[in-house]
Amino acid sequence: MRGRTDEQPPLFHMFEVEARIRADHPLRDVKRRVDRILNGMSAKFAAAYSHTGRPSVPPERLLKALLLMALYSVRSERQLCEAIDVNLLYRWFLDMSPSEEAFDATTFTHNRGRLDEHGLSRAFFDAVVQEAITAGLCSEHFSVDGTLIESFASAKSFQPKDQKPDDSSDGNGFLPSNPEVDFHGQKRTNETHASRTDPEAKLYRKGPGKEAKLSHMGHALTENRHGLIVNVTVTEANGTAERQATLDMVDELQVTHQRKPKTLGADKGYDAGEFFREIESRKIEPHVPLAKAVGDPEQTPHHDRKAAMEARLRMQARMGTEGYRLSQKCRKKIEEGFGWLKTIAGLDKSRVVGRWKLKQLFEIGAACYNLIRMIKLKPA
Repeated sequence: MRGRTDEQPPLFHMFEVEARIRADHPLRDVKRRVDRILNGMSAKFAAAYSHTGRPSVPPERLLKALLLMALYSVRSERQLCEAIDVNLLYRWFLDMSPSEEAFDATTFTHNRGRLDEHGLSRAFFDAVVQEAITAGLCSEHFSVDGTLIESFASAKSFQPKDQKPDDSSDGNGFLPSNPEVDFHGQKRTNETHASRTDPEAKLYRKGPGKEAKLSHMGHALTENRHGLIVNVTVTEANGTAERQATLDMVDELQVTHQRKPKTLGADKGYDAGEFFREIESRKIEPHVPLAKAVGDPEQTPHHDRKAAMEARLRMQARMGTEGYRLSQKCRKKIEEGFGWLKTIAGLDKSRVVGRWKLKQLFEIGAACYNLIRMIKLKPA
């Protein structure tokens, strides 16, 4: 018999939202973990908000909405709010009733500074890492790497620092927003130029033969057993940022989670004698391939340079060990995390201006990556 559409839609709908979400949906495991973590952060949320005034959108809901952005590759907060308005799965994850109005996208703008000031996104990421450590999913061997995150600004915004903004217009008073610009034959460097849109972004290229782009640099510290991300940060893009960020992340890991790596694997971009000395002073064994030959320490009269060369000689000796080989093999797991963050979480190019905002998104994305990995490693 031919079915027909009902031309008189019902005025009320009676159904259970929980029944609309299939029992084996992977978001169920994520929701159980996230709700447990956010309940434990209630005191932090209370300290971040006033006890008087008009009630805000719950901070737990905002953090969970940011998780949805990363998990489902939503391009913008405005698009996310539009999806929340019609998507029953999103409403279930955010603990919203079907009749409740979706909040406005500007809610993120108004609360982003509060989340940063009270370290709420960082606290959430640390809680996810602590859950992985408590579940026995983290090893004592770690790897570190950095990746470039393209700035929100365009190449046209990279202009001389002493140049005044161009306010020229045509005879009718029209000011073009996308003027024609020719950079051919011009020498542009970070010392003489800066982006008008994103002043913190730096012109940088990751390797020889690659084009220089306005970028920030994201860093991740992962454990070697499952490739879980245990620490992240975002810094200026420069030649020494990776090594300095590594030292900061290792120290922070010990303070926050009382974990100190036994070994630390990295690529040849971390080959520096001073860096090896700093890592060894923390009782950590570096596993880093050497980018160039080691000189003779006895040929230099400078004490610091001699000590750095000796550190590189010790690293050269470790390169023949089985531990080094395994560390370099496991190190590649960090690329899986970066791949997920840049393709699924949308962090190949920043969608915000300001390094602290990008760091928030990086922390949320890393927490999402760990939650997805933990679904199979340790179901909730």
